[in-house]
Amino acid sequence: MINNKTYIYGKHAIGEVLKNRPQAIEKFWLASTFKDKEIDALVAKNNIQVSKLLLPSMPKEIDKEAVHQGVVALVATHKMTVPFADFFRELKVTKNTCLVLLDEIQDPHNVGAIIRSAAAFGVAGVLIPEHNQAGVTGSVVKVSAGMAFSIPLVDIGNINTTLRDLKDKGFWIYGLDEEGATPIGEEDFSEPTVLVLGNEGKGIREKTKELCDIKLSIPMHPRCESLNVSVSAGIALQAWSSRHQTVLAL
Repeated sequence: MINNKTYIYGKHAIGEVLKNRPQAIEKFWLASTFKDKEIDALVAKNNIQVSKLLLPSMPKEIDKEAVHQGVVALVATHKMTVPFADFFRELKVTKNTCLVLLDEIQDPHNVGAIIRSAAAFGVAGVLIPEHNQAGVTGSVVKVSAGMAFSIPLVDIGNINTTLRDLKDKGFWIYGLDEEGATPIGEEDFSEPTVLVLGNEGKGIREKTKELCDIKLSIPMHPRCESLNVSVSAGIALQAWSSRHQTVLAL
């Protein structure tokens, strides 16, 4: 990653960014032997300027052993997110709508893994605050396995203000908390859902926890005190999606 930009490569990741975030592409390289009709069509559709990819002149930030498949792009990570107001104006809210809100999660690997799970289970968007939070970086993109390009990543300001706005629109706010009174398997998620995920060490902040309508816990064997936040997120999202199978069928 260089100055809020990151290199991505490989047909899958490149295909996702061309389909969903073409405006984020700063530079684009193709090997002379590269052939892929879908990517070629997307490059033409988005008027992407193409440079020839030559192995001796590969960007030094890319591992020489990387499986780039003959296609590389330099992406501006700050162009991968959308403002909350714009996102929410276009969002069609139904009982099958789920959003994930990150509350000061610090590890980019956790953020990337959460984004990947959110995409896998049909979440409509991941809300990312601007303060005290790992942003969208090259590490996040890599860990997400390209899913950072396939799901809306939404910039928000004050977390509590955002939650109040969502509550006014009919969302129920669920906080994932190890001391939560409701075991996650007992919740039916019958209303539009926001799942709040807290900091790796401190969990959800108290003021934010007060805004949660329901605090969910994940039952565990006594020999384990807690789970990594990204693992917990995957479990919670699978529980939500199991009650909204129509989302996975779309």
